[in-house]
Amino acid sequence: MTALFPYRDINIHASTTNYAFTSPSNPSAPTLVVDRPSGHIWLNDKPMTGGKRVTSIAGILGMVRLRLDKYIIVITKAVQVGRIKEHPVYKIQATEFLPLREKPLHDSDEDTYLQLLTTHLKNGPMYFSYSFDLTNTFQRQVHADQNLPLWQRADTRFFWNRYISSDFIDMCSASPAVNPYVLPVMFGMMSITATAVKSTPLSFILITRRSRFRAGTRYFSRGIDENGNVSNFNETEQIIITGSVGAGSTGYDKNTASQEKQQVQIMSYVQTRGSVPVYWAEINNLKFVPRLLIRSIDPAAAATKHFAEQVRIYGDNYCVNLVNQTGREKNVKEAYEGVVRSIVSNPIEGEKSSLRSEQQFRAIEPTEQRSIVDHVHYIFFDFHHECRGLKWHRALLLLDQMGDALEKQKYFHATESHAGLTVKNLQTSVVRSNCMDCLDRTNVIQSMLARWTLSRQLIDLGVLNAGEKIEQYTAFESRFRNVWADNADVVSRAYSGTGALKTDFTRTGKRTTTGALADGVNSLTRYYLNNFRDGPRQDAYDLFLGTYLPATSGITSSLMFVDRRPVFIQSVPYVFLGALVFLMAVIFTTSPPSTVLALRFFIGFSVLVVVWCGIFIKNHGMLYINWPKLNNLAWANEGYNDALGKVAKDKIIGKWVARHERGASSIRLVHLEEGKKRIE
Repeated sequence: MTALFPYRDINIHASTTNYAFTSPSNPSAPTLVVDRPSGHIWLNDKPMTGGKRVTSIAGILGMVRLRLDKYIIVITKAVQVGRIKEHPVYKIQATEFLPLREKPLHDSDEDTYLQLLTTHLKNGPMYFSYSFDLTNTFQRQVHADQNLPLWQRADTRFFWNRYISSDFIDMCSASPAVNPYVLPVMFGMMSITATAVKSTPLSFILITRRSRFRAGTRYFSRGIDENGNVSNFNETEQIIITGSVGAGSTGYDKNTASQEKQQVQIMSYVQTRGSVPVYWAEINNLKFVPRLLIRSIDPAAAATKHFAEQVRIYGDNYCVNLVNQTGREKNVKEAYEGVVRSIVSNPIEGEKSSLRSEQQFRAIEPTEQRSIVDHVHYIFFDFHHECRGLKWHRALLLLDQMGDALEKQKYFHATESHAGLTVKNLQTSVVRSNCMDCLDRTNVIQSMLARWTLSRQLIDLGVLNAGEKIEQYTAFESRFRNVWADNADVVSRAYSGTGALKTDFTRTGKRTTTGALADGVNSLTRYYLNNFRDGPRQDAYDLFLGTYLPATSGITSSLMFVDRRPVFIQSVPYVFLGALVFLMAVIFTTSPPSTVLALRFFIGFSVLVVVWCGIFIKNHGMLYINWPKLNNLAWANEGYNDALGKVAKDKIIGKWVARHERGASSIRLVHLEEGKKRIE
């Protein structure tokens, strides 16, 4: 019978003609062979030992074709981060690229592709288990076919290496013996902690799974696409397990061996977050607050697809919108409300007040149940207005508004014994939260809802008495807060490049001046990264997830990552820095009197250069953004062309730009159209 779970140990036998993969602990299993340099995959019933190199690996991540060669990506090091019940969970620590050509071909593009993928794998938090499906919630696992291989049970949204595993997956239907070589990997956050509440040992687990659809960075991936996928979609599952605590890397605690006879209680609570499901973008232009663009395309069809899938998977969706009701964010709020009105049947809306607040909640509810999207409920909570002045405890007002819905949605609860798994309760709905980035405000609200539900679960288990709250137990409360703050940081780094804002409140329960200062530093860091470093990060997502295919791009030479801006445009920042350095040197250097007149002239000239260059860069900021190079952003291309056109029309410097570009394309991004290949 073919193994349903991935092999825990794999050896690579590398030779000049192939790579052969074997499992030492499964000597009867066929050898997986990848021919060099064709990449043809086949199985050999006989062991293929030998080769000039034999290496032990933790698993095969996948295989990717770049422009000049194909590479097998293998996991060379993984560390165990804990156990979910008896199942060990690992985090990827190191990977290696195995080229199919014996003498790999290189050019600047190929090296850049490899560097992008290497950095992505190094910085992306990726987890896997050989015996447990990390991509699915406990509730979904109950309904999964346990006779399927692990990778076939995986939720395709969170199967992060699904694209690069496609060569091996394609073989599985014809050769089921390939199944154990396919290892599904999850991108996101994982925390597994053995703890106790009122002397009751339990395993406290938090898992956040990031969707591979419409994945990207903060300003280069916003809103929804035509297939209903939204940016920065994450599913967070909070789990408590009693009766079997296996969070440590060494498995069960010997002192709790008696617990093995107890009935295992499993409780989980799921929330989601995702970008506002309309067509919108924030356009980088070097300003601290980018220009907001709500596209005129009707998002109703895409939003219907999005919510139809969400309702099918999670049940009723309670969409909590946390953006501001004034200023630039107001446009996003109104667009969201507009699309909800357009997709639900006979919507009824109005202001609702809590016992402690008036007219701060806006709700949109369907009055009929004619279609699947009539299970969408919209709630607006002006987070910044309610919590202004560091009064973040007022976020609890949202609980007043959602009390009935939270009671009705319940949570997943199952018991496990020698007789098997018994489901006692199912979660019937989900809270889908968002702010502008789905990061900072969103995480505060999600942790608040998770705490409320956790108290309810422990009361139902009999661990807490009726009326008690988990906040009363300071040791566990501190652990809970820090785990949720860590979750905020992981989700934020993947999207914005920095840790989350407002985590001082999540960690300590109050907003502090120190935390506000730290948020200021993080905001400045985000500004730098989002404008000058996120282009390559977006390219890495597109490359790893298969939304850009180098092998079929049509580019025949090393041109993809060449800076095509006019030399004059490229030189302005260097002139600015040079003049600034000269000014600093003069200020801090003493000079003889005979040179004062000359220095004054050069100082005056340098000041003029610095001021002119600064104004030029500020006025033409789009020319200095580090844009993605692989997949073209239509609005970025248009904005870049407009900015370059303005420079070309300048009476003084326009001729320098035009002269550089005469007879050639003036659009730095237009070459992307030649190589743009998308898998929708």
